[in-house]
Amino acid sequence: MATESSEGEDEGKITGGNRHLIVDDDLREMGKKAAWSVSSCKPGNGVSSLRDENLDTYWQSDGAQPHLVNVQFQKKVKLQLVVLYVDFKLDESYTPSKISIRAGDGFHNLKEIKTVELVKPTGWIYISLSGNDPRETFVNTFMLQIIVLSNHLNGRDTHVRQIKVYGPRPNPMPHQPFQFTSQEFITYSSMR
Repeated sequence: MATESSEGEDEGKITGGNRHLIVDDDLREMGKKAAWSVSSCKPGNGVSSLRDENLDTYWQSDGAQPHLVNVQFQKKVKLQLVVLYVDFKLDESYTPSKISIRAGDGFHNLKEIKTVELVKPTGWIYISLSGNDPRETFVNTFMLQIIVLSNHLNGRDTHVRQIKVYGPRPNPMPHQPFQFTSQEFITYSSMR
């Protein structure tokens, strides 16, 4: 894996990509709880193509850079990982080469938390939202904005095939090291 930058510092470079999506069991996909929007799109290649679980479809922007994907939640959520599927072999100059991720309460106060440079990526690209401090394992936010700053070969429009956002899976018992699944075990799992 590659390193990414934090707080607008040096940019990390990510090369390659994973053909298969592999995510830890302690993370859950949070995208279905959000309202998704994009800055622009070609007809038939809109925001729904980012979330349809089909790697043959893609969002295609239509207009000047930067291209934006906005992910807005009704309540504050903890996010830990952004995963994108891009394919340089199929999309060439439409493939993003530099991506920035911002988080905040809304459009008015977004703060850049990561900037990554992609080098001819093909597959799933994992971008951790954790900070440099080991205690900062996630971002607590109402809104996440993914910005395509530039494309390979100076392309104008962009193709992104899938985007997923992951947050930590909540533990039903806060001080319990493991999770019970039945209501009976949860009821008798602590002493008074």
